Amino acid sequence: MAHADDPAFEAAGRFLKSFKHPAHLLVAVSGGSDSTGLLVALATLRAAGRYPGITLSACTIDHDLRPGSAGEAAWVGALCARHGVRHVIRRWEGEKPVSGLQAAARARRYGLLADVAVEMGADAVLAAHTRDDQNETVAMRAARSAEGIGLSGMADAVLLHGAVWLLRPFLAIDRAAIRAFLAARGEGWREDPSNHNPRFERVRIRARGVSPEPAVGDRALLSRCAAAFLAENVRTEGAFFALAPAAVGTLLADPAAWRGFLVLAAVAGGRVHALEAASAGRLRGFLASGTLSRLTAGRVVFDRRRDGLFLYRECRGIETLALSAGAAAVWDGRYHVANRAGRTIMVSAAGSGRGRDDGAGLGGPALRASRAAPRLEFEHGGRVPADLAAVEPLVAPYARFLPRFDLPLANALAEILGRAPFSSPPNE
Repeated sequence: MAHADDPAFEAAGRFLKSFKHPAHLLVAVSGGSDSTGLLVALATLRAAGRYPGITLSACTIDHDLRPGSAGEAAWVGALCARHGVRHVIRRWEGEKPVSGLQAAARARRYGLLADVAVEMGADAVLAAHTRDDQNETVAMRAARSAEGIGLSGMADAVLLHGAVWLLRPFLAIDRAAIRAFLAARGEGWREDPSNHNPRFERVRIRARGVSPEPAVGDRALLSRCAAAFLAENVRTEGAFFALAPAAVGTLLADPAAWRGFLVLAAVAGGRVHALEAASAGRLRGFLASGTLSRLTAGRVVFDRRRDGLFLYRECRGIETLALSAGAAAVWDGRYHVANRAGRTIMVSAAGSGRGRDDGAGLGGPALRASRAAPRLEFEHGGRVPADLAAVEPLVAPYARFLPRFDLPLANALAEILGRAPFSSPPNE
């Protein structure tokens, strides 16, 4: 029997109390101790009748990376059945990458979880990351980071694919406490052999031993200040972003403004990540020099002129997208395009060889930026009418993975792009 003063039980109770309205929660359960403990704690509280507005379901992602994974997923199914929780399994089908396997597996896992949550109408996905995971994450990011950005570690809430929030109820407690909770209830778990494979960075970090690392600055405060800078200093016109001359000095002097500027550049380039340290340093040197010229970095042209600084996608390396009738996809990392026509359409850069636009009436940055704007034509020629396609700009760095502490910055960028704001976590 779980005791009220048990850390895992207390964390689960505090989490459920944070919901002010009925909620359907999808628990991601691998069968390891952390996710098993989360499921058992939540199911125990629900069975006691203390949270009648909470509905629980569970999902196991079978990555199909080693023999026995299907059996482990079935074991989780039996666990869920004992606790009266609906359980589904999703399998990562197809070939797996040779390099970057863990990152690819994580991306696919979150994508599948988001899909299941949408199918079920769940309000949130729950993941059982612990304080141990947090400390390891901070240690890994500290080893990679030259500027200290991201050392605050994992967020307690993350918006997946702009569709569903992933929440981490156990982020403030240790793995040992979860295992003690399970042991006290006579519950077991399954060990993943990959947790001991030194091929993976997290395993190597864990083997060295990590201690709690202080967060470097307040990431939420940094996000709010970056958002304020962008809201006050950035305008968009056509296919480019523009900053007034005075704003350049501010972004060079203020770390929050610089952070916002780098994320803005990632949006302009359709990139998931901001510029690497070397490219960011080169950009900073260019801006500090005051030179009226152009520099290209991260697929973006930084066009410094007397009347301001202009950012736009360089018209190089932009692939054409064939979109069949009724289909939708992301083009160049910058736009989500939906085909509402009854035949295939082609999405290409306006300045590409295919049906190249001449940019009549435009000049300077506006002309150059227009060449990388999307052009929609039918497969065999002819422009696509506006009512037969939907084109929505993307906030590329946050399109798949938006930490709660970056929500103000993401929404400032959404407003600049003229698109709907991102939602808040369901327990706020």
